[in-house]
Amino acid sequence: MRKKVHEPILIETAWEVCNQVGGIYTVIRSKVPAMIEKWGNRYFCVGTYFPQTAASEFDTVEDYDNPVGQAVLKMREYGFEVHYGVWLVTGKPKVVLFNPKSIHAKLSEIKYFLWEDFKIQAPEKEEVVDGVLTFSHLVTVFFRILNNLTEGNTPIIAQFHEWMASLPVAYIRKEKMAIATVFTTHATQLGRYLAMNDPKFYEHLALYDWEKEAKHFGLECQARIERMTAHAAHVFTTVSEVTGEECTHFLGRTPDLITPNGLNIERFIALHEFQNLHQKFKEKIQQFVMGHFFHSYKFDLDKTLYFFTSGRFEYRNKGFDLTIEALSRLNWMMRLDNIDANVVMFFITKQPFTTINPFVLQSRALMEEIRATCEAIQKQIGERMFYEVAAGTYPKLPSLNDFVDDYWKLRLRRTVQSWKTNTLPLIITHNLINDAKDEILTALRRTNLVNNPHDKVKVVYHPDFISPSNPLFGIEYGQFVRGCHLGIFPSYYEPWGYTPLECIASGVPTVTADLAGFGDYSQQVIPKHEEHGIYIVNRRKHTFDEAATQLAETLYNFVKLNRRDRISQRNKVEEISTQYDWSNKMRSYYDKAHVLALQRREEQ
Repeated sequence: MRKKVHEPILIETAWEVCNQVGGIYTVIRSKVPAMIEKWGNRYFCVGTYFPQTAASEFDTVEDYDNPVGQAVLKMREYGFEVHYGVWLVTGKPKVVLFNPKSIHAKLSEIKYFLWEDFKIQAPEKEEVVDGVLTFSHLVTVFFRILNNLTEGNTPIIAQFHEWMASLPVAYIRKEKMAIATVFTTHATQLGRYLAMNDPKFYEHLALYDWEKEAKHFGLECQARIERMTAHAAHVFTTVSEVTGEECTHFLGRTPDLITPNGLNIERFIALHEFQNLHQKFKEKIQQFVMGHFFHSYKFDLDKTLYFFTSGRFEYRNKGFDLTIEALSRLNWMMRLDNIDANVVMFFITKQPFTTINPFVLQSRALMEEIRATCEAIQKQIGERMFYEVAAGTYPKLPSLNDFVDDYWKLRLRRTVQSWKTNTLPLIITHNLINDAKDEILTALRRTNLVNNPHDKVKVVYHPDFISPSNPLFGIEYGQFVRGCHLGIFPSYYEPWGYTPLECIASGVPTVTADLAGFGDYSQQVIPKHEEHGIYIVNRRKHTFDEAATQLAETLYNFVKLNRRDRISQRNKVEEISTQYDWSNKMRSYYDKAHVLALQRREEQ
């Protein structure tokens, strides 16, 4: 009698499941609701267990009535540390978490078999690689047990992300498990390093010797795992056409499909309140700007635009170099044409620092003291003026100065005098550990973007991530984005790029580049993208100087928009953002990959 074949299950594996360390966390977390919508309780995630992150991301469950739950119980019988529960995100998928450190004693054995099975030599005492190998071993054992339990009666699709979670693909293929595999690389290991060090990376792409370069950067083990996995998977995908070219040259396999990234746009839509939210959080940013600049000089906040860039500190890859050069040119253009406006540009990234600069904190504190004193004076004037007018015989506005006690007059005067200074506003908010060699600071000083009173472009370099606990802003990063007018991300190397996508999801226009996956994709699917607030810098065919000129002109034209035009553009940005929603369209690319993997597995 023929055995009943159950509906397939999908298991998505990544180092960043329940573990926020980079962009893949955003990919999977934002995709979960769309995956649950399609797969229901047949969708599972596998990731790493770290107590400090699991405490807020993960909750245990006792529902083992499914193949994955049964595999978890079997692993526990064998003595493995396995955590089983739900990921506390929208959709609450079932997750299996493995602690890479729990089998550290087996590391030498794992490295031996890595060489024995695949002729890949693991480095000695490299923490990241060691963690990847132990995690991969646990995941391989899990799929081996799951394969034996289902006996081919429940089709299994295993989706793996990045080299850090990919090694089990090779073992699944080697042991001929009845599991369909999809491997998605979000950036090749070699690509990121080479792009940082070669200003003509794309011109040289076809000329690189991947083995030679892997040895040069100390990435031989990582590159070999990535390359082997790309060939072992039933379906190999990457996030953009740009990265697909890298895969062809560095991994020796052209991706079967492109699986671009999306967002759960519903999380960002606030019932068409985005214009009000923009105003609300812009006022929060204005409070910072007043505290940071007004002790030296003032400018009209109603005629000030807030631009920003953010991301990990990769000076060339993220386009920080191009952005600074374009800002310098924008400053000159605005001064030359006497534009009645100012731009405050924020650089939000992460660099090692000791403390927030004490002068920045003191300036903010003194401004708050001035605010509190003004509010006290306002209250006193209001009470006394009401009494005077109500008791008077005719409605005449009395001298308001007479209603303020000398105490408050003196206190306000002394606080303002303590706050005011003849020094320029700082271009950086923190004390860096290596100030002299910081590339952003060096470039700002070289281009003389140092917050002179006559500059139309002011700069704030904030080398830490923004969060509600941040004493300078006191808001979440997403709220900060909503308060800005424009996000600038003209990356040189960016396989996808979530920062510009997060902008448009928040109703904020953005600048990207045609070398970024997001920019390349938007060029293809969004006609008249500039009208919808997506500006794309041509870096593929332009020199650095040409790209800087294009970006400066783009920023200049944006500055010249009137308030009505900016509001109109934010409306168009919000309208177009739904095209990047996982449920609307973006999940379909992964759906195709999973169907194709099943077909190829059945054909074996």
